Amino acid sequence: MKSMYFTEEHELFRASLKDFLKKEVVPHIDKWEATGTIERFIWKKFGDMGYFGLATAEADGGLGLDLFYTVILLEELQKINSGGFAAAIWAHSYLAMTHLNKEADSAIKEQYLTPSVLGDKIGCLCITEPFGGSDVAGMRTNAEKNGDTYVINGSKTFITNGVYCDYMIVAAKTKPELGNKGISIFIIDKNTDGVSATKLDKLGWRASDTGEIAFDNVVIPASNLMGEENKGFSYIMEHFALERLIMGVNAHARAEYALDYAQQYMSERHAFGNAINKYQALRHRFVDLYADMEICREYNYLVAYRLNKGEYVVKEATISKLKSTEMADKAIYECLQFLGGYGYMEDYPMARLLRDSRLGPIGGGTSEILKEILSKIIIDKKEYKTVE
Repeated sequence: MKSMYFTEEHELFRASLKDFLKKEVVPHIDKWEATGTIERFIWKKFGDMGYFGLATAEADGGLGLDLFYTVILLEELQKINSGGFAAAIWAHSYLAMTHLNKEADSAIKEQYLTPSVLGDKIGCLCITEPFGGSDVAGMRTNAEKNGDTYVINGSKTFITNGVYCDYMIVAAKTKPELGNKGISIFIIDKNTDGVSATKLDKLGWRASDTGEIAFDNVVIPASNLMGEENKGFSYIMEHFALERLIMGVNAHARAEYALDYAQQYMSERHAFGNAINKYQALRHRFVDLYADMEICREYNYLVAYRLNKGEYVVKEATISKLKSTEMADKAIYECLQFLGGYGYMEDYPMARLLRDSRLGPIGGGTSEILKEILSKIIIDKKEYKTVE
């Protein structure tokens, strides 16, 4: 479908990306899903193609492109049917690297951002904790200043890329008595003494490594502080808009993929003398789902357009994630039903899609948490201000 948001250059990029994914990624997906390990060579290939540098400034080795190149990357990653592989890529590019782009000084950028763009280093973002979940302000991980070092103690969980990463962007309390005003952001090498990671066994996203991370008296240089001390909560809140929009775009893209596949199947599958897409009960259910997907997709494009212009879109991005992930869950559930028994078979895409999609209303803030955030914004008139 033609869109007002995509130029000819965007579409050329999409075509090139689709070709790259088909040739370089798709042949390996089933193996990575089975082993739970994404082989290292593909990270370098992504780096060589510039895909990790879409949102990074040219001065830092990136391409400095508008947000719709990112939208295209996210959409096409969803259409190779491995939510885990897609998550590993965007968690590196748009969770870990967003903090490097925004808060890192020149020394940290040289050591971590440039290799991240090139695919030589893999990053992860460590915020969620075993006892905290979506309660960022309630985190227990702490960083105690000791001369020209910090000593980190605590734990994080549900961390995408947490096991196979090279570095971690870690939120910790530097002044616990200040609550959310006492959180700071640090960068920590994975191989630093006292850092350990345990891989978690998940329902879906099987290709990605999701870890529980422990920090046991981890000593890092004070220069590993990113941005200003005690400003970490503001940085996290600022970047949540992009993370939620990413989850929304992922959702509409995988729903679109599921609907396209189901539509093709329904045109070829015959029962009682007709293709099953000729039966009103199925036709009407299908178009309802398609309409919901298209509403979410166009809304997400609008939010991306506004975010690309630098507008404050915390409310809109939160709505994007809330409605798009729930829409995708419903659409994929119904698409599996359209395939009947074949939908339940692993040889067809819907079983994996159903498992992978289920994380949408959970990860990056549950639907319940997002509704409370929206209640505070819409009803209580609270504003989650960005960092000035």
